[in-house]
Amino acid sequence: MEAPVYGPRECGSCRLWRHILEDERGPIGPCRLGVRPGEFPGTAPICERYLSREEAVPGRPAPAPRSSGPRAAPPAAPPVRSPPVRTLPSRILEEVADMTREEFAQAVREALREESAEVRLAPKWEGGSVLLRPGDPATQPKEIPLDALFHKVVMVRDRLRVLEQRINAHPKLSDAEKVEMQQYVTRCYGSLTTFNLLFREEEDRFVGDRSGG
Repeated sequence: MEAPVYGPRECGSCRLWRHILEDERGPIGPCRLGVRPGEFPGTAPICERYLSREEAVPGRPAPAPRSSGPRAAPPAAPPVRSPPVRTLPSRILEEVADMTREEFAQAVREALREESAEVRLAPKWEGGSVLLRPGDPATQPKEIPLDALFHKVVMVRDRLRVLEQRINAHPKLSDAEKVEMQQYVTRCYGSLTTFNLLFREEEDRFVGDRSGG
């Protein structure tokens, strides 16, 4: 599937918006600066903090060599002009400087998720379907393509992972509260292990409570 192309007045073309999930609106994701709460589509209009994806982090100039003593001046050489270095706006640097360690780690984790490989359906289920047959013979059964069901299962898994990360990074939750809420997320994973047979790669599957409790 080709990556969507966004216009210059849409959040999807902003460097601070990131695509992590998809729903009926298409690709959705959060803003790194939290300008809008939660996940929203890349087609949303830009805000005053918009940062083009062409904005680059400035490089560091090479240090000047140290002189150990007076030396003869080398022959004059024609001046070499370096291309102008584009710097990040000061407001972006201020936002990064104000981040806590957990918030910065969360931003890094989410950036790495953008580069993660696509979750794929196991080969034996490709082209398959699920048939829902009602108990009433007068009611028509419903057939659901397995790839559509698998897509929704992956969306649930990804949203649980985002929820888990936000619980861990929440600044107002105590460690005991984080552990308690994590247990609920883990139980959700355990309830969804039935769908593990659909995943091609083992590392993409749901993992519940390994303690047996």
